[in-house]
Amino acid sequence: MKIIINNSDYIGAASSGLCFLHCLATPFLFLSQPAILTVSQELTFFWYILNYIFLAVSFIAVYYSVKNSSNLFIKVLLYLFWIWLSLLILNEEFMIFSIPELYTYISAIGLSVLHVYNLKYCRCDNEECCTS
Repeated sequence: MKIIINNSDYIGAASSGLCFLHCLATPFLFLSQPAILTVSQELTFFWYILNYIFLAVSFIAVYYSVKNSSNLFIKVLLYLFWIWLSLLILNEEFMIFSIPELYTYISAIGLSVLHVYNLKYCRCDNEECCTS
């Protein structure tokens, strides 16, 4: 658990980056290989369940990054971007609204950038830090 706490921004940036690549690759994978949809239900299930794995890992990373951040604005943005990404993924799953995929890309990249920014400028790793 200490590894996750100490490296939450690295984990969050990597998770968000991989989520972005996953979202970017999905249409190309299934459009270029339509046989995948009919041959292997396990592969398609695993590919779609990755959305929720990325969200879970990302939430844990956001939670611990917020605890170790000294910037209230970054704390709020981390949660807002995670919520935005979650809602977009849920919307995509249940097809509630027609929202361009671009917004999912923006939210995943934004979350990754926020983790990198927090790591570089707002990280507070000891008790003497002025986190609120």
